[in-house]
Amino acid sequence: MIGGRTFQRIFKEGVVDVTEIWVDTQTGVHYLFHASGNAGGLTPLLGPDGKPIVQQGAAEE
Repeated sequence: MIGGRTFQRIFKEGVVDVTEIWVDTQTGVHYLFHASGNAGGLTPLLGPDGKPIVQQGAAEE
């Protein structure tokens, strides 16, 4: 749980250069995490319309 949110990893690829996709189980928003060495970053995944990708059926806030 991070900041009152529960995240679930739904994709992982790589060992040294890691790419993962996480879903906020409360809002359904998908996030991309990428790490390479000591650096990493997390950002919401955006669709073609520029809005965050949201898993259908997730609770809305």
